[in-house]
Amino acid sequence: MKLIIAIVQDEDASRLVSTLMNEGYGVTRLATTGGFLRAGNTTLLVGVDDEKCQGALDVIEKTCKCRKQMASSPTPVAGSMGVYVPYPIEVTVGGATVFVLDVDQFKKF
Repeated sequence: MKLIIAIVQDEDASRLVSTLMNEGYGVTRLATTGGFLRAGNTTLLVGVDDEKCQGALDVIEKTCKCRKQMASSPTPVAGSMGVYVPYPIEVTVGGATVFVLDVDQFKKF
């Protein structure tokens, strides 16, 4: 048995949970916060049998796409101490960070 831990952007989470459940996978959803853009993320826990692991990973890969987004990045103003002016930069967001762990034992009470 495997435990898939998938960290996805909130924008993709609902669609991914629906798709996984429609495909017959059990999903636990946890609200989390990312460190990079301080944006909301969702962490999904998916327990699967070994032979179904690749199918779940394929669903995650197909559903969670990377995309470009504008974010503001502070830059110091010349000659001013501690004064920052934000300017827009383009960053890539989305996709999924996925961990697959072996599970020695699973119990449901």
